[in-house]
Amino acid sequence: MTDQRERLATYRAKRDFAATPEPAGSEAAAGSGRFVVQRHRASRLHYDLRLEVDGVLASWAVPRGPTLDPKSRQMAVHVEDHPVEYFDFEGVIPRGEYGGGDVIVWDWGSWQPSGTDDPATAIERGELHFDLQGEKLAGRFVLVRREEGRPGKEQRLLLHKNDDHARPGWDPEDHPRSVKSGRTNDEVAAAPDTLWRSDLPPGEAAVRLGREPRSWDPPTPDELAALDAIGRAGRWEVQGLEVKVTNLDKVLFPARDGESPVTKRDFIRYHAQIAPYLLPYLFDRPVNLHRYPDGVGRPGFWHKEVPTHAPEWLTQWRNEEAGPGETECYAVVDSMAALVWMANFAAVELNPWTSRLPEVHQPTWALIDIDPGDRTDFAEILVLARLYRTALDHLGVAAAPKVTGKRGVQIWVPVADGYTFADTREWVEKVSRAIGRTVPELVSWEWHKDRRDGLARLDYTQNAINKTLVAPFSARPAAGAPVSVPLRWDELDDPGLRPDRWTVRTVVDRVQRDGDPLAPLIGRAQRLPTL
Repeated sequence: MTDQRERLATYRAKRDFAATPEPAGSEAAAGSGRFVVQRHRASRLHYDLRLEVDGVLASWAVPRGPTLDPKSRQMAVHVEDHPVEYFDFEGVIPRGEYGGGDVIVWDWGSWQPSGTDDPATAIERGELHFDLQGEKLAGRFVLVRREEGRPGKEQRLLLHKNDDHARPGWDPEDHPRSVKSGRTNDEVAAAPDTLWRSDLPPGEAAVRLGREPRSWDPPTPDELAALDAIGRAGRWEVQGLEVKVTNLDKVLFPARDGESPVTKRDFIRYHAQIAPYLLPYLFDRPVNLHRYPDGVGRPGFWHKEVPTHAPEWLTQWRNEEAGPGETECYAVVDSMAALVWMANFAAVELNPWTSRLPEVHQPTWALIDIDPGDRTDFAEILVLARLYRTALDHLGVAAAPKVTGKRGVQIWVPVADGYTFADTREWVEKVSRAIGRTVPELVSWEWHKDRRDGLARLDYTQNAINKTLVAPFSARPAAGAPVSVPLRWDELDDPGLRPDRWTVRTVVDRVQRDGDPLAPLIGRAQRLPTL
């Protein structure tokens, strides 16, 4: 048998522990007969079965998941051993890292081998019988080699014996929640609240991100029903806070063809439903509001100062650096009730600062804004976005694009602490100038739109304090209430992609089904390469 250092060598070689939140693992760990199954959405959904053996977690990837159905024969691919500190890992592995995607602790408990006192040897020989006692899984299982395959990737069959714990037709996908946190993969992807510090001892390795929990529950059916039951105005209690709602049947957005207009009630409902996905971009930042109290058919205006009639529970931040005539008190949107209040306030667009409190001079995002000109069509915007994709991939920089809900595309790049706005502005400008030299026929560097000859501008100047772009999942002032939506990079190649493809009526289904591709980058401490 190889020693533990060698057994973890493959695991460690595949990962950059400065980038991934996964634990590097200690050099020695005593076994206690535990097992864990993690539901892992990487390039494809699969389940990871891990058994504690000789101080490591022996691991198999099970594409369709373990089941209690005795007639089921599930493929299980033997993969590299994992450190025992991985036992309760739950969070998001950044895209671009090995195994990038969201992970939940789907089941855990104890296990014991059957018919052998040497499970490690049984695993090597290709057949292991074992009993599980978990919160979802129980009874006798068998892992038997199906074919040799390449080293570390041998295929096995995982099956459940027809014993007292067998359940015909039992499907793991009917039991989607984590036994550790009660969250689904979507909820973890939207708001990962813990990460592992690989440089700390196992007992101290799990640390919370930020200064408060970064997850929010969706509204309950009863809460939504209560909103529907209110007449034109009233008070709506949501997650323990009461919000005054007014003019609920007022049309804020005219209808798209074949649809009905979007009322304020519709808009408020959307903000409550999207809260678990939108709040992670807002909760610790001042926010600038673009308000349309008379509906988006009339001119809107920017609003920053918190009004005197705001509820007492609304979190506020006072800017001690404000000069004469500048905004002194900003809202910080950190709860579903705050989002609902903003929607009732007709704040159609929410634009958070790219710096977090209290370090408002230190950006956490570098922003790339592909701003279309009058003659720029969306196909040309996608050409530019794909060039950025190639450039950032070449530089090894993690980022994600999003459609703006209007005509453009933006790219958000997470950055580590310590950068200034001058740093991020200079870096984005250098990348953008290189893109512009590649397709000069599509790009103008003129500040004023009327001097651009209808060409696009690659705007790096948004990287400045209190200069903002619309938040992911915030609506835009146009018919049907289109929404700014984060994308996977490969969606830039989708022939059906449009910048206003998703609206307040359709985006909730998308994000509940596919998650938020930008969420894994929130808070990522990324150093920008020197250019």
